Amino acid sequence: MIRINNQTVKPEALFKEIKNTEQRNIVKQMAAYSEVYAYLTVEHLKFELEFRTNTMRAARELNKSGLHFTTFAYAFCNKQYWDRLSNGGFLLKPNVSPSAAILDILKNGKLYATDCTTGIAIVFYIAALYSIGSSRFDLLFNRLYLLSWQFDEDLPVIHRYGDDFLPGDVLHFNNPDFSPKEPWWRAENVVYFGGDQYYGHGVGIQNAKTIIDFLNKKRRENANISAYLMTMISRPYYLSFLR
Repeated sequence: MIRINNQTVKPEALFKEIKNTEQRNIVKQMAAYSEVYAYLTVEHLKFELEFRTNTMRAARELNKSGLHFTTFAYAFCNKQYWDRLSNGGFLLKPNVSPSAAILDILKNGKLYATDCTTGIAIVFYIAALYSIGSSRFDLLFNRLYLLSWQFDEDLPVIHRYGDDFLPGDVLHFNNPDFSPKEPWWRAENVVYFGGDQYYGHGVGIQNAKTIIDFLNKKRRENANISAYLMTMISRPYYLSFLR
């Protein structure tokens, strides 16, 4: 259900202003769920929709970038833009443009390697750049730090349980019987595209069965619990950019 200024709004009433097909599909899904998606203005909703489509765009581009998958211990980055820290994180060098540095991951992905959670963080930061522009991005994220779920305070990410999945959400495949020899496959964080399509760094763009089958091959001996898609959702707090 979509509510704008405390009024329930039908999808059709929004389509005069929302022309993008992906965004229209998101609106239809929002309206079909019992969960209430509340906004003060139509512009607030439109910003979220733009951010969601930019998240999917960023995921598709990162998938094609050549970014390597690895663990924190073996992570590496382009030293022109980033300092690689002892914990495997990437810290923006002083006097370097944050927007140029984050886009370099798309341009020169083969110069980078990181884990799946940091891959998701990269997607969200690129989506933020596409949504707010380079000038504001450089102002907000002038000491950008990439590591797992450690987001900048100007990009708050909310984690909650629910099954109202929307394109642009980050979802989570759990693998409870993961092999102790490959503990990094205990889970896979993915960007949801809608339907049965997901992007995860390390597995690419796949359907749920393919991801589950892959994770099941990474279980301990005599495992009896299959990997599965959790009812957990991670979303940026989109309205934080509209303050």
